[in-house]
Amino acid sequence: MEDRILLAHGSGGKLAHEIVNRRFIQALDNPILNPLDDSAVIQAEGRLAFTTDSYVVQPIFFPGGDIGRLAVCGTVNDLSMVGAKPLYISLAFIIEEGLPVADLDKIVASIKETTDEAGIQVITGDTKVVERGSADQLFINTAGIGAIPPDVCISGHNARPGDAVIVSGSLGDHGIAVLSQRQGLGFSTELKSDCAPLNGLIASMLAASRQIRCLRDPTRGGLASSLNEIAEQSAVSIRIEEDILPIHQDVAGACEMLGLDPLQVANEGKLVAIVAAADAEAIVAAMHNHHYGREAAIIGRVEAGHPGRVALKTRLGTSRIVDMLVGEPLPRIC
Repeated sequence: MEDRILLAHGSGGKLAHEIVNRRFIQALDNPILNPLDDSAVIQAEGRLAFTTDSYVVQPIFFPGGDIGRLAVCGTVNDLSMVGAKPLYISLAFIIEEGLPVADLDKIVASIKETTDEAGIQVITGDTKVVERGSADQLFINTAGIGAIPPDVCISGHNARPGDAVIVSGSLGDHGIAVLSQRQGLGFSTELKSDCAPLNGLIASMLAASRQIRCLRDPTRGGLASSLNEIAEQSAVSIRIEEDILPIHQDVAGACEMLGLDPLQVANEGKLVAIVAAADAEAIVAAMHNHHYGREAAIIGRVEAGHPGRVALKTRLGTSRIVDMLVGEPLPRIC
């Protein structure tokens, strides 16, 4: 086999079958995927969650992850944000002619490692090869299916005045790590993406309390956009406190140097939760016992009045409005 992807690998002929069997099936082997029929056949009952997304990050390898891990984590997390247990994922690869096969193998191995960690199976997929210059090395489209327990109801519409606002850890790591890698910025400390599957963390939270109203993974647009979405959906206002926001010093320094607001920078392994105030401490304690929630903190409260508004209490004791991100200062981060 050639050491780079050829247009013929997307032809549907011998080379196409070879790349599917040698690159994908060998690495992602499971009984539902292996028949390679036009549709995967699954059994499910009860309420199901279904999501889809596309991943176009540049560069495709970055500190702390790659486009394959990102695609799996993003899909797993979207399912988990409604309380679903992720079960199945599809993967569609759009590969640019000339991609080194060794890079493809590394990405597929990363996908396998991440699906094993998350406990989700790849059950169907597709491969297309486009001419050189028609894509940016590799794009991945996914769809995911998960099962929602009967006593779980999590939605952006459920926030109530008095609820507590929790984040699972440090903010802005992914966006700054990708930007620094793409632009060759030489920071004194090594910035890494927080890319991670959060279904295990959410299972721990639900074991501690079923009084979880809303969950969001603050990806594009960061925490600011996620909180604004919840405030608008639930017709409430949200107030957070600058002093207790978990932001690593190297991320804060990079944002200050680049003129970015860390609240608007993307994350790929963090969540924001709106929970009943009475259960907030128990939920945070459960999060601290999980490796993806060790820096979890209560950062604010849901309030009545001013529906759709998010405010930040600054270190000086003043308040400022936290708006959704306008434009896209960090292109191609997910």
